[in-house]
Amino acid sequence: MKIKRQKQAKKTISFYKYNFSFREPFQILIDGTFCQAALKNKIQIKEQMPKYLMGEVQLCTTNCALKELETIGKQLYGAKIILQRFQVRKCSHFKNPIPASECLLSMLEETNPHHYFVATQDRTVTAGLKKIPGVPLLYIVLNTIVLDKPSQKSLDYVQAVQLGELVTPTQQDSIRSLKEKEGISLKDGERRGKKRKRKSNNPNPLSCLKKKKKGQPTPQKKTEPGEKRKRSRHKRRKAAAGDNMAAPAVSNTQLDK
Repeated sequence: MKIKRQKQAKKTISFYKYNFSFREPFQILIDGTFCQAALKNKIQIKEQMPKYLMGEVQLCTTNCALKELETIGKQLYGAKIILQRFQVRKCSHFKNPIPASECLLSMLEETNPHHYFVATQDRTVTAGLKKIPGVPLLYIVLNTIVLDKPSQKSLDYVQAVQLGELVTPTQQDSIRSLKEKEGISLKDGERRGKKRKRKSNNPNPLSCLKKKKKGQPTPQKKTEPGEKRKRSRHKRRKAAAGDNMAAPAVSNTQLDK
């Protein structure tokens, strides 16, 4: 049974290494519920955790998790002593502590950028972890530490990345580093990506004019009473040319007579 669990853990760790860039030493974020379960089942976390994950680990917690155990009192005094031995990660609730479950989820943000493993027995935390891709979950069952299988959210995220629908955080970092080497700033890229809005201009006044119909005669100007009508020179020239052509015809007939 132990060999089977070890093989399953190795398979799960390789999944997070390949798809979410997890590296040693693994950072294990632990709360008071996990320490209390380890104390009851006589599990040495510092000794058994590296053996089970087959690599170096860094055991850590948050200030909110320690404050929560202090407020509970003597019931979880042993869990508090165990938790105090681990490194304390800075959270944004140092002055105003919040419940440990909310603090752990806030440390993971949206994509678990710091690559935390989370060790907890709290159901509210486990339910919240399933909504965040790339978060390995550790819990205790029957005197043994168990690494849970990847959640459906993590599987869907990996599938979307493989299909080219998403870009992983590591790919985003590599793109930024390449842009910095080439001297391309992010602001320039954002400006290029934005499309300029065209200003609404008024219509061209010439296009609003009515089109003139071809073939229509130009209207003659009406003469007011008392004004003399002007004759066109063009008509006079035509009349003079007609008289000159008719004159020789009359003279030839007279000569024949």
